[in-house]
Parts: sequence; C-alpha cells; structure tokens
Amino acid sequence: MNTTEIHLRDIAMARSGDKGSDSNIGVIAFNQAGYTFLRDQLTADKVQEFFKPLNPLHTTRYDLPNLWAFNFVIEGILEGGGSSSLRIDAQGKTLGQALLEMPLLIPVHLFPQCILNPPAERTS
Repeated sequence: MNTTEIHLRDIAMARSGDKGSDSNIGVIAFNQAGYTFLRDQLTADKVQEFFKPLNPLHTTRYDLPNLWAFNFVIEGILEGGGSSSLRIDAQGKTLGQALLEMPLLIPVHLFPQCILNPPAERTS
C-alpha cells in the first residue's frame, strides 16, 4: 500500500488548556473520513510518546464520534500548572498546536478524502 507522510494539522484542528497539572487537548477532524482514520492512528499511546520530552505521567483518550473529535487528558505534563510551574507554557495553551505537528503515515488514496477541501471541491 502506498502511503505518504502528513502532519495531523492537514486533517484536523486542535485546542488545548490546563486542568491543574494536567492538560486537556481536543482534536477535531475536518470530516468523517479524517475521524475514521484518526480513530485507529491517533492513540493515547502515540500522544504519550509524542510528548515524552515533557515527561507526561499518563494519557487518556476520550472519543467523541458525533463531533468527529477526541479529547486527550495528559496527566502531569504541566508540572503543577499555572500557579506553580516554571514551564514557559504553564497553562498548556500551545500543546494543541504542538500536537498538530505530529507526523502521520496515511494511504495515498485516503488523504484527499480527509482534508478540509478535497481538490475536486476547491475553488480559486
């Protein structure tokens, strides 16, 4: 099967914030095809590994299929949170943007179905 490397940002958007020492990252696919692909590819373990340099304790994924979305709760990643952490981003506001840089391998035939405006639907 032919695959191509993309970034999560190519097929989804994200928003993040703090919950004390933990961070909450919502990932919303642009469409159903993207959600279906991400359901198998964007696991809690892969998100945990992606943020390994920040020493997260545990990552849990909650599926929101009616919204084509996932909610990740990453425990301990903020080292105490806004009032006690010395991290530059103590509220976790940039973690969603960072996650959108995650590389993914996607089948070449599936990629056009997962992007926001497939080539056939784009207008100049």
